[in-house]
Amino acid sequence: MTLQSAFPVTEHEAGGMAACPACAVAPSAQSIAQLAAGRRAQIILSLPAAHCAACISTVEGALMAQAGVKAARLNLTQRRVLIETEAGVEPDRMIAALSRAGYEAYEMDAGLLSSTKTDRATRDLAMRLGVAFFSMMNVMLLSVAVWSGGDGATRDMFHWISALIAIPTVAFSGRPFFASAARSLAAGRLSMDVPISLALTLASAISLYETAQGGHHAYFDAAVMLCFFLLLGRYLDHRTRAMARSAAEELAALEVPRATVLVGGAEVVRPTRDLAIGDIIRVRPGGRVPVDGVIVAGMSEMDRSLLTGESLPAFAGLGAQVLAGEVNLTGPLDIRATAVGRASALHRMADMVAIAEGAKTRYTSLAERAAGWYSPLVHLLSFSAFGFWLWQTGGDVRYAINISAAVLIITCPCALGLAVPAVVTSASGKLFRRGLLIKNGTALERLAQVDTVVLDKTGTLTMGAPTPVDFAAHPAQIVALAAALAQASSHPLAVSLAAAAKARGIAPSHDVTQIREVAGFGIEGRYQGRTLRLGRAEWVGARPLDITASYLRWGEVSHAFGFEDQLRNGAQAAVDAFAAMGKTVYLISGDTAGPVAALANRLGIGFWTAAALPEDKLRLVADLSAQGHRVLMVGDGLNDTAALAGAHVSISPASALDAARVAADIVLLGADMAPIADALRIAGQARRRILENFTLSAAYNVIAVPLALVGLATPLAAALAMSLSSITVSLNALRLK
Repeated sequence: MTLQSAFPVTEHEAGGMAACPACAVAPSAQSIAQLAAGRRAQIILSLPAAHCAACISTVEGALMAQAGVKAARLNLTQRRVLIETEAGVEPDRMIAALSRAGYEAYEMDAGLLSSTKTDRATRDLAMRLGVAFFSMMNVMLLSVAVWSGGDGATRDMFHWISALIAIPTVAFSGRPFFASAARSLAAGRLSMDVPISLALTLASAISLYETAQGGHHAYFDAAVMLCFFLLLGRYLDHRTRAMARSAAEELAALEVPRATVLVGGAEVVRPTRDLAIGDIIRVRPGGRVPVDGVIVAGMSEMDRSLLTGESLPAFAGLGAQVLAGEVNLTGPLDIRATAVGRASALHRMADMVAIAEGAKTRYTSLAERAAGWYSPLVHLLSFSAFGFWLWQTGGDVRYAINISAAVLIITCPCALGLAVPAVVTSASGKLFRRGLLIKNGTALERLAQVDTVVLDKTGTLTMGAPTPVDFAAHPAQIVALAAALAQASSHPLAVSLAAAAKARGIAPSHDVTQIREVAGFGIEGRYQGRTLRLGRAEWVGARPLDITASYLRWGEVSHAFGFEDQLRNGAQAAVDAFAAMGKTVYLISGDTAGPVAALANRLGIGFWTAAALPEDKLRLVADLSAQGHRVLMVGDGLNDTAALAGAHVSISPASALDAARVAADIVLLGADMAPIADALRIAGQARRRILENFTLSAAYNVIAVPLALVGLATPLAAALAMSLSSITVSLNALRLK
């Protein structure tokens, strides 16, 4: 994909020192000028297998060795590599270079990817939080001088200095609350930010008035302290959401950007968006199918792992139907388009994901439910206090406003605002050390409610890579012959066979000649004057086994090499733990019934479904949800993406495709599944801590609010009490560690 517009170049994320934010999100002026002049272009590839710092040097080294490549930067968090090239360099060449280096790569459309808006919002909150903290420390130092006995001109001077620090700080750092409150009022509703904004404004205004009048008390310290603690809660909450991006956008970005169309027998390259039903599209080996269609010429084997999640290819011959997103492995195909654009399978999946994501966003968190009744109650108490004391004092507005402000400050939801983020941050750190990354702020709350677990098979419970199971049973000469043929193919079974032979120290036979791949069937060559074949049982004339196998035939003798998918570490322990916790476990897979049933029996899973399409997985999750179950979905493929987005909460391995990881609420960083059971236990603990924090916050208000209402708590005392409640809530959250 060649772009003529700049795309943000992000820093390496391997744990080292990051570049400055401005440099990380904006290309240089020289780079922009070169792109605009057409002398350079940029290619963006998705690398699902990139996972560590060593991948950076390997990937970038492989790309920099290619002619025409000017720069290559790998972002480990997004698992994307951005390549700056000379104009005219084809992405296919970059994909081939990465394949030789051992990395599967997919081309992405940068125009459909998310922007850096979320990162800018996080940095903006961090900056405002830093300003509030700096101001709070300085204003508190000045306040200590006043509390220590400063009076008269000294007191007034310290109050004016505090005003010069606090008022700009409240205006700057409090902007997120003011803007949110304005939007809420414009929409005719009361959010939690309305009493927050009112408290900040009143505390600052009263303090400024008292300072101008030479009053004994100013509450600038309360205003900036309030601002800091509230921003801290907002920042912690935002950090847990910062990694979430739209999975639907990721899916759309994986669409093939160009296609080769046959027009009057000649090949013409067109953008995928310009394709029409009835066009004949040529897809070469290694190419991804851009449309849904029917094969009108050629035969091959198709890698359908993006859509079905299964790594083993499927044979496709004349008249077979293929879908957008499948990869042609062995032979050239001519395909007549039957569905293009938004009607293709890939786009239909993106639409399913978007709908499922929308349903998940309707989840109301504990904090939001608390805010629903909290805000109206706070306003009622504050205005009631103002009216009562205005009447009681015979019209003393100054005194009534002070009481009203004290009520607002003492009831301001700092503790409530910290109750959830503090626990989520503490629990997220604990889970991260166990290999789980929490992406969504409400994921822990939802995980604690789970009663049903739905598991994908290939790539989730298993590693998704076939490995030989009976190599030792074959003579070394037979293995050497098989390896000689296997090394000439990119078929998953052939690649696995060749790697296993190398691991045993058996070199491919050099006496095998005239090696060629027969699309859809296997590889053949000549050995000692006779035909040697490796491939399908029916092609080589062998008797098929009940397991996945590749067959070698030389002369009258055939040999079967069996394969199986290795179980992921901790899979058995995780399933056993789910059962021990009383969770119902389902296994659903796009694989055939035999392997699915065998795995279900092996792991002790009572409910399983085979040959499932993406819509089948989403339907199972939706049906269980409709029955009142809270579903945890664990999957790794594009075919799991809609179900991941539609489940009550979802987990995806770090080895999954970008779109699956983005749709998931939690990412499993390691290869071991056992931490998933830990996550369920820790989520239950986190929910209990959140409820405890709400109880602490409520108890604080029950004690403090009456004191403020009767005039026994000044705004300063209210600010100190509010700070104490916030610290108590934070310390309770730390108990999770």
